[in-house]
Amino acid sequence: MDDIPRTSPRTSPPPALTRRSLLGGALALGFLGSGCSYPVGLGSSQTRIKYWHFMGASDGVIMNEMVGEFARQNPDLFVEENVLAWGEPYYTKIAMAGAGGRSPDVASFHLSRLTGLGPGRIIDPINLDLLAENGLRPEDFSPPIWERAHVDGVLYAIPFDAHPMVQYYNTEICEKAGLLDGDGRLIPTEGPDALLEMLRKAKDAMGGRPPLVFDALGVGTVGPWRLWWSLYPQGGGTLLSEDGSQITIDDDKALEALRFMATLGSEGLCDPSLDYGASVAVFQSGLAAFLWNGDWEITTFKLAKTPFSMGRFPNVYGTGSAQADCHAFVLPHQRNRDPEVERATYRFIAYLVKNSADWAVAGHVPAYLPALEQPEYLSLHPQSEYRSVITEVALDPQVWFTGSASRLWIDFGDAFSRVIGGSRSPEEGLEMAKAALRRLMAAPNPFPKEV
Repeated sequence: MDDIPRTSPRTSPPPALTRRSLLGGALALGFLGSGCSYPVGLGSSQTRIKYWHFMGASDGVIMNEMVGEFARQNPDLFVEENVLAWGEPYYTKIAMAGAGGRSPDVASFHLSRLTGLGPGRIIDPINLDLLAENGLRPEDFSPPIWERAHVDGVLYAIPFDAHPMVQYYNTEICEKAGLLDGDGRLIPTEGPDALLEMLRKAKDAMGGRPPLVFDALGVGTVGPWRLWWSLYPQGGGTLLSEDGSQITIDDDKALEALRFMATLGSEGLCDPSLDYGASVAVFQSGLAAFLWNGDWEITTFKLAKTPFSMGRFPNVYGTGSAQADCHAFVLPHQRNRDPEVERATYRFIAYLVKNSADWAVAGHVPAYLPALEQPEYLSLHPQSEYRSVITEVALDPQVWFTGSASRLWIDFGDAFSRVIGGSRSPEEGLEMAKAALRRLMAAPNPFPKEV
């Protein structure tokens, strides 16, 4: 799970790890709490690794089991797993801990937040020698994601996954509409006209109901931003210059994407009145043919026994790129990092990365390329169906005010939401978004680079 925080009681210590038990545990338990500490392994002779993360729902179940399996395979180490509230509270705690130099040894992180949280000040650089010592090489990671883990040429994060916008589809509705191939997979579309025609066929098969759902409305909604940031970059559109100092929005390309989004609403091809929870519930109930969302809802639909599959976000403007963020591991700043604990921490990170096929059960795509070729990963369906997106992710601009739960996501979501609903023109929506971007660029960076 990425963009929607969920909490509930923690689980008991997990059984031996298998991919089947991972998925079964995720489906049976459904949720994992936040703000808790679960020490895996205990003993005075053990080296302790303090690990903070924000994983909830099925992500939290799987992470907890992976941590437990690491502890069983490494009895000399003791992992103190602390699960904190997702979103802005999490990053505030990381910043406070890093500023004080009394941080956990390792923390999960959204890669899009890296630039905005004081790399070199709040976050310490990655030790390349220890990374190599544990068998992690730069060429083993998705190139665009590995590049984004650097700030000013210095590596500050170890990529774990990408969680892109994907297309969920109801197999029963799509079969009725004649949209599946002989293998039962959705026939891919290329270009806006082909995608609109597919949605119209699904609408007809559903008796005129909107066939597509996504979070288009609601307080703090980010769905319209995530949709636009999937469409607009497909045609080569950018938001900011490489150094983040200039707005580089191509109005023609930006408006083309917004007009497409407006068409979805005006033709009744999507329901512009749904917030996040409602959009998931409608698809889960079999009342929509398509859901555009992040890849993390897979266990929701498996639990509900929704007849569905998944694929990459449609190629509308020339490429298959899709809005995505990435989970990664960072080392929050410590004044005096213990060498023995540091070496153990890299051992722990390497274990999680190399076993990211286990992590992929909940839907995310491993950033570690060898995991994508493992038979265990290739046997996961529908997870392996969209793995090729890992090298075509549309990541946020590398500036301090972007990233998951950021003000930019919310402001752009607000600007574009009414475009989908028809109460604001694409031109008005774009100007509103630009005004918000100018305000953010004028605001001071709360974590300047200078130490």
